[in-house]
Amino acid sequence: MIRRFWAGSGLRVTDTTRPFAKRARPAARAANRQGFVPADAAREAEAMKVPGLPARIAAAHIIADVAHGGHRLDECFSPLAVPARLTGLAPRDVALVRSIATTALRRLGVIRKALSILLEKGLPRQAARLEWPLIAGAAQILFLDAADHAAVDLAVRAARLEPKSAGFAGLVNAVLRNLQRRREEFLELAASGEFDAPPWMAQRWRRTYGEAAARAISAMHMMEPPLDLSCKSDAEGWAERLGGVLLPTGSVRLVERTPIAELDGYRDGEWWVQDAAAALPARFLAAKADERVLDMCAAPGGKTAQLALSGARVVALDRSAERLKLLAANLNRLKLHAEIAVSDATGFSASPFDAILVDAPCSATGTIRRHPDVPWTKKPGDIEGLASIQAKMLDRAATLVRPGGRIVYCTCSLEPEEGELQIAAFLRRNPDFRREPLEPRKDMVPAEFVNEDGDMRTLPTMLPHAEPRLAGVDGFFASRIVRRE
Repeated sequence: MIRRFWAGSGLRVTDTTRPFAKRARPAARAANRQGFVPADAAREAEAMKVPGLPARIAAAHIIADVAHGGHRLDECFSPLAVPARLTGLAPRDVALVRSIATTALRRLGVIRKALSILLEKGLPRQAARLEWPLIAGAAQILFLDAADHAAVDLAVRAARLEPKSAGFAGLVNAVLRNLQRRREEFLELAASGEFDAPPWMAQRWRRTYGEAAARAISAMHMMEPPLDLSCKSDAEGWAERLGGVLLPTGSVRLVERTPIAELDGYRDGEWWVQDAAAALPARFLAAKADERVLDMCAAPGGKTAQLALSGARVVALDRSAERLKLLAANLNRLKLHAEIAVSDATGFSASPFDAILVDAPCSATGTIRRHPDVPWTKKPGDIEGLASIQAKMLDRAATLVRPGGRIVYCTCSLEPEEGELQIAAFLRRNPDFRREPLEPRKDMVPAEFVNEDGDMRTLPTMLPHAEPRLAGVDGFFASRIVRRE
């Protein structure tokens, strides 16, 4: 059944579905079995009195939730997260937890390699749960500006709280102190880039893009990502007002890290956060005022906002009512309007649209710089399964667009099965569609972003800048196809 409601200025979404909570429970149980669990309430209460310890314990839990339980990192920091790891933590401690967990996941490959060198025989079977506080401690010692003695001491204290691990607290102390002494050796190992991605993923990139490009992509993933904004108007003026840089794509890239809600223009809805590459596919659709436009898999709403800004009559479609509430809130802030429909895109029915944006679910390997959990929550078989869903979505879109209408298909993936090969297969199945190549000048897209077929293919290494942290974009693919009249 399709549930519809309107979102825009002054309107609210009232659906209270919590799909993440339901989805997370089996993974949560698995994470608790493998994670780091305090012995009892009394010890946990005592631990809360030690400055910094609750944050380290929470970070170890979240690393386990992601790397073992398959949770998304961002969801672990949601107020609706199950299991809840941040209860009772002050904002400053939550920020520390995020820093430790994000760094640990970004560097998980080399951290695990370092620990395997230091633990030649591995962890004792009964102490397997120590992997997570060890990883959290190693991330602090190798990559964060944290006092080594605090990282070691708090990891040891954490180990003592878990009955099955308490007897191995001395092992935690020895391993992390040895890591501290051999820091330069392991930093050289990290600099090699050999362990920046799971072997199966790195092998795919080498096969697709070549050895040098694959290494450069992995190196970009190790850097903290820049923050880009899409502006409703006057991007150049907002770049000046916010102390940012106007990119050739028209996005504004912030130079300084400032809480988003504190920036000028946020409350007035003058801009929204959106990676520069992610902002391009909706532009390629060239939606016009009063056109009927469908945004498939619309949440959290950045592309919907772009389409609504054109004056088109936009239907924002997503299967998650919870995520659509976030989309509605964003549209309210931006004072933009769209009709919202809750439905699986592959079964959605409606009268024909003039244009459709198919922002398909994918492996998200193009966003690893922003989401360092992706390499450790994806498996090789996931790409085949996702490609099948993408094909079904494209075929459904083909039935929903009018003759002469256009479709833009896009994914934030580096994998050709979710991009170039997907479109090639669609055009073979649907001879009544043709590709409409992108034109850099007309479509306002950098020429380096357009491949020989006229599709957009961005890599994290593109859009260079003298200051490395301000360089790069998400890896994206986009293709524009038109139904023949």
